[in-house]
Amino acid sequence: MTFATHSRVTQESHTKPRITVLGSTGSIGTNTLDVLSKNAGVFEVYALCAATQVDLMVAQCVAFSPRFAVMADAQAGAHLQARLQALALPTRVRIGETAMCEVSAAPDVDMVMGAIVGAAGLAPCLAAAHAGKRLLLANKEALVVGGELFMQAVKGGGATLLPIDSEHSAIFQALPEDATTWDRRVEKIILTASGGPFRTRDPSTLRDVTPAQAVAHPNWVMGRKISVDSATMMNKALEIIEAHHLFQMAPERLDVVIHPQSVVHSMVQFNDRSVVAQLGTPDMRVPIAYGLSWPERINSGALPMDFAAMANLTFELPSRARFPGLFLAWDALRGPLGSSAVLNAANEIAVEAFLNERIRFDQIVSVNQAVLDMAQDIQGNSFEALMAIDSHTRVRAEALVAEWSKGSGIC
Repeated sequence: MTFATHSRVTQESHTKPRITVLGSTGSIGTNTLDVLSKNAGVFEVYALCAATQVDLMVAQCVAFSPRFAVMADAQAGAHLQARLQALALPTRVRIGETAMCEVSAAPDVDMVMGAIVGAAGLAPCLAAAHAGKRLLLANKEALVVGGELFMQAVKGGGATLLPIDSEHSAIFQALPEDATTWDRRVEKIILTASGGPFRTRDPSTLRDVTPAQAVAHPNWVMGRKISVDSATMMNKALEIIEAHHLFQMAPERLDVVIHPQSVVHSMVQFNDRSVVAQLGTPDMRVPIAYGLSWPERINSGALPMDFAAMANLTFELPSRARFPGLFLAWDALRGPLGSSAVLNAANEIAVEAFLNERIRFDQIVSVNQAVLDMAQDIQGNSFEALMAIDSHTRVRAEALVAEWSKGSGIC
């Protein structure tokens, strides 16, 4: 992983770093723009990219005056163009994945926030990596799907990869600055998990969970998909895979503990058995601000920690009966090359099916397990092969969802 020394990003900088925000209308994207607004005059927004949310994109263009606004959806792009013209805004509208890749790799761009959810975020993040940008990676799938191929692209392009997930940012902050020492100094990495809304719920009742219940996270404000992933702990499974690639740690050196208070964001245990942990309020603006300013620190807008108000900090081991999805991470890492891409694609289909009330909550992980078990003859040795695996997996998962929804009636 490339953690090269970068020019400092401070309010005294004479040149404003230019940023492209992929997924600007999502949770990470809006939080990123909030941090930028709290550090007015420090950064310049080069491009904003989104899928379909025209109203919010118009408001963002008014506030940040980007050179480009890119919409994945052509109809949304046409509507955005008309709205911006009516407001006499100079922002140019572009459409599609190719445009997103181009504004991620443009010579005038210094950093890219990769916050598009799902495999759709892989191509523009890859373009930023090849172009040697500072890539603030909030998109799990770039590493979960791309794996070592993505890391090779980062290295080959001379990019700087900074993790934005709260857990991986915490790990990065706890590790020694010299990445070449990690393997010999670190015994294991411990990711923390809140346990989501069903940490204490009887596993036999999980079949009755509704989408509204699953997206109601007790600590974090997140999008619907990631909230469901937190409830199943599939998010933690994907984060284990991500940590494996980010920090080059073998699967057996990665661990998870449940920490309901979400104060300790992750820990590093060293060979002398000392443990370094990063603590903070459950606010995604903190890791976003660190990624934007690294190695410096800027105002995130988050509330300070109030240690006097903390009753306790507790930790517990995750239950396989309650969170079977978590343990699929190690199955995928030990499976054929491309297994992680299978797990990710199956999960995206299963979560969407659950949110659309086509399958039960407890069937999300069942779909993931079944599709992963089918994938024993795959070889994801190129990006083209990985994309083919992704597409094929989605077809398999969708067929399974259709079969189960017809047979069970979501009973």
